Amino acid sequence: MTNLKSLPSHAPCIYRRAVVLALVLAPLWAGNASVAQTAYNTPGNILIADQFNNRVVEVDQNHNIVWQFGTGSTKAGPYSVVAPNDAERVGDLTLISGTGAPPGLEPQCPGGCPDNRVFLVNQAGQIVWQYSNTGVWGWGGQLSAPVCAVFLPNKHLLITDQGNQRVIDVTQRGKLVWQYGKTGVAGSGFNELSSPNSSELLPSGNILIADEGNNRVIEVNRNQQIVWQYGNPNDTNILNGPGFASRVGIGNTLITDGNNNRILEVTPSGTVVFTYYTNNRSGSISSPAPSHAVRLYNGNTLISDQINNQVIEVDPTGNIVFSQGQVNVAGTGFNQLNWPYDAKMIGDYTGITASYGSFFRLIHTLWDNQLIY
Repeated sequence: MTNLKSLPSHAPCIYRRAVVLALVLAPLWAGNASVAQTAYNTPGNILIADQFNNRVVEVDQNHNIVWQFGTGSTKAGPYSVVAPNDAERVGDLTLISGTGAPPGLEPQCPGGCPDNRVFLVNQAGQIVWQYSNTGVWGWGGQLSAPVCAVFLPNKHLLITDQGNQRVIDVTQRGKLVWQYGKTGVAGSGFNELSSPNSSELLPSGNILIADEGNNRVIEVNRNQQIVWQYGNPNDTNILNGPGFASRVGIGNTLITDGNNNRILEVTPSGTVVFTYYTNNRSGSISSPAPSHAVRLYNGNTLISDQINNQVIEVDPTGNIVFSQGQVNVAGTGFNQLNWPYDAKMIGDYTGITASYGSFFRLIHTLWDNQLIY
């Protein structure tokens, strides 16, 4: 089993009022799988949590799958994952949130298919670290529908434990060191969440949370105080089921407003400066419920347009410049996906937490033209 504590030390990603680029410089471990090794972990490839195909795939710009974890099975195991909602590359490893499928969405298990793990796999598809037990619902040391996991610069993990209504910071040994939300209690009061769907560590040390069931995005400090908020639990016109949020640019926040079928970018004062509706494009269903969107270093936005079965990259004017999957077509064939929930460009950590296991080629603030290491 890989000892993650042996990872080389480097400074965490820091940015001031700026967009950050952190590109993978080289793998930290050598893999020995039979995948296309020249293409694996190549910056610019897209890592996708292909939810109802029960797999995580890495694809290149020609739509080829160059790496995959998951057999498609609806039973979680050492080589399978059920309904992954999130994945990120950590050095040469892949961090996966095995969320599990809720009742009614998987024909093979109409009562639901649990997974409830967060784990790291190597290129060969071997699990080298795991938190929580397969198929066990609960709290404490167990997870309930983990929807997002981030490998932090201090080598802890930030896990959005949706079914337990909390965001937790745990060490690699499984010790809980911080929590926001009361375990098993949904609400909008002090230190309460309702179906949180993502969390990101900000350079300030605060945590940005997409509090989906409360129709809001909140920034909280380590004392469980809300220091910024966009959205209102009682007003779905502002936000309606936000699935993901990240801090971009000069303090703006990029929000995936799932049930309103749009991506928003808002300023700290709440002014909307960018909007993209995923249901206004040709072939879209009326309510595709986009689940995640991340800003790329080139200024484009990578969107997981979940029920449209596509991942799309749109430029600032709304033109689609890349897509993976066929709009409104679910499948496992070439260039096909099934409710992709998350997508990230390998090597590009613009606006999201850059993990400890990634070398930084360049951390460049666009406003003051300084290099910060």
